[in-house]
Amino acid sequence: MSNEPTPLWHFWQPRYWFHWIGLGVLRLIVMLPQKARMAIGGGIGALGYSLVGSRRRIAQRNIELCFPEMPPEEQKNLTREHFRSLGKQTVEMAMSWWISDEEVESLITLEGTEHLMQLVADGEPVLMLAGHFAGTELGGRYMKPRLPPMAAMYRTNNNPLMNEIMRRSRSQSVPELITKDSVRSLLKALKNKTPVWYAPDQAYVGKAAILVPFCGEPAMTNPATSQLLKASKAKLVPFFPMRLADDSGYHIIFKPAVTGIPTDNIEADAELVNKALEEHIRQVPEQYYWVHKRFKGRPPPYPDPYKT
Repeated sequence: MSNEPTPLWHFWQPRYWFHWIGLGVLRLIVMLPQKARMAIGGGIGALGYSLVGSRRRIAQRNIELCFPEMPPEEQKNLTREHFRSLGKQTVEMAMSWWISDEEVESLITLEGTEHLMQLVADGEPVLMLAGHFAGTELGGRYMKPRLPPMAAMYRTNNNPLMNEIMRRSRSQSVPELITKDSVRSLLKALKNKTPVWYAPDQAYVGKAAILVPFCGEPAMTNPATSQLLKASKAKLVPFFPMRLADDSGYHIIFKPAVTGIPTDNIEADAELVNKALEEHIRQVPEQYYWVHKRFKGRPPPYPDPYKT
């Protein structure tokens, strides 16, 4: 896949006009102070909660499955807060495209990079375990000048205009972008001792999928993390961003490398990965990406939890 940017004037056709209008609105929002941006983003999310019933039902069901100890009203409140966070994440993505380096510096703090840097200094390959959390795109921009050059695996967007803009944005964070189906490129990066940013936290229904708990609920899971660690002899270092409670900025924390992985038991390995993700999810549950069907594709006797 070529890394050459596609000129944006190529996307002049009427089918992109709605997207251009949306981008223009986001550009105006990004020009506002941080608290105002987040207030508008929260409003956008609240509107989405009211209008996008299908996604609201998916998020509600995921939260019911993952937090059964919560009273129903708390689960509903968490779903509402999640949609407000999703609206803020839309603005945050636009911020990652357009705000200055100086403002990125003022919004983000970083902790625990020694867990990565020491491994890199020792010549160890590192797989950086991430998830779909708020502040991820902005965090990449902040980390770039502070960490060794990274590679990142990403999913292409079905809309060519949005894919081009997002690819340009991610290029500000990582010098090497790897599409999700290019495992060979990922292994090559690890062999070259380039830390690879990797987020295996969404549902996987391929032939190799395995059923392991995710937040206590059985979920189809990709065993590739264990396989990549075995093939590359890499260490697994979790890192997670979070939006501060007062919306004033973001904090990124790197954690010590996960121990006891890989093993010959891919189910146990996958459960270790999911537990590392779950630990952060429970700290900021509204900031995780709950509108994805995380529990789809399970075999009998597990029912489809998303059936109406």
